[in-house]
Amino acid sequence: MASSSRMEANKVCCYAHPDAPLIEDYRAGDQICSDCGLVVGDRVIDVGSEWRTFSNEKSGTDPSRVGGPENPLLNGSDLSTVIGPGRGDASFDDFGVSKYQNRRTMSSSDRALINAFREINGMADRINLAKTIVDRANNLFKQVHDGKNLKGRSNDAISSACLYIACRQEGVPRTFKEICAVSKVSKKEIGRCFKLILKALETSVDLITTGDFMSRFCSNLCMQSFILQFMSLLTFVFV
Repeated sequence: MASSSRMEANKVCCYAHPDAPLIEDYRAGDQICSDCGLVVGDRVIDVGSEWRTFSNEKSGTDPSRVGGPENPLLNGSDLSTVIGPGRGDASFDDFGVSKYQNRRTMSSSDRALINAFREINGMADRINLAKTIVDRANNLFKQVHDGKNLKGRSNDAISSACLYIACRQEGVPRTFKEICAVSKVSKKEIGRCFKLILKALETSVDLITTGDFMSRFCSNLCMQSFILQFMSLLTFVFV
């Protein structure tokens, strides 16, 4: 009861019409009662964008004042500063060189992570995998990269193995051949990294059977009726 009364005390509402919805005037920064027109709040911060974009605009300028979304898997939180092109004499020295230049502050570690995440995302797109599998594969690669357990192995092989493990852990297994078809490395190298990652992270995956692939393969072959007959046969045998 105390928490609910505290939430009601912090609620902004009209004293004469507490249940009436409020209208937000973003231009004036006011909150107005929809029944009587009383201004019950002012200086409201508009969290929307400061600009409008149109499909026919061809200018290359980016009006955004913020960078890309923060990635918690990166050590530097993916934060950087971009300096725009200089205009005027104050921006250049006597030799015509720009005084203020962008510096590549991203570490080699973050650069390797970004390339691996891009590779995992590309492979997942080609075989239509869900985002949850991509996120799990990214986390697996991050753990392997931070632990430095697979030195000497290519990041492409580690990325493919992490995607294979993520598929099995999420309950939608893929075969080595399917992962190899969208990867840049051989099936043997993916298998080696697969075993090394399981050992390094001290994790495991469930055993896969033909039943795990039956419904997906039959769906691709438009054999839904065969699936129903096969499942009913299995039920009859085990019962």
